[in-house]
Amino acid sequence: MSPSVIFLIIAIVVVGVLVFIAMMINGSGRQTLDREKYQTAWLKIENSLVKNNPATFNLSILEADKLFDQAMKEKGFGGDTMGNRLKNAGSSLKNRNAVWSAHKLRNAIAHEPDFRLSYENAKKALNNYKNGLKDLGAI
Repeated sequence: MSPSVIFLIIAIVVVGVLVFIAMMINGSGRQTLDREKYQTAWLKIENSLVKNNPATFNLSILEADKLFDQAMKEKGFGGDTMGNRLKNAGSSLKNRNAVWSAHKLRNAIAHEPDFRLSYENAKKALNNYKNGLKDLGAI
């Protein structure tokens, strides 16, 4: 092999290693989220849930789902839908199954006209979204 080919191979390896290191430092290539923005939005959602006001149950879940999906998009999780983004998150999202459960509840709210949500289930779903947002580094 000629010296120029060896130099090219070494250069490619060095660049690859540098890219790998940069990705590891930056959280595997995922974007850093504006925690203050997400914390403010999250507190607004949590405070919107009022025990004696059933109208707030559904709205708080819909808003939490939107916020979580926005965070997933900003973190760079691919997919056309939130369901696909959750699948693509794999094990990098520790509370994925809990968020999936909350998202199914959101789908029932959005697509089943007679769906009734209890305060306890709304509170549990919000907690699932909160833990998911923590996993993403949003709050």
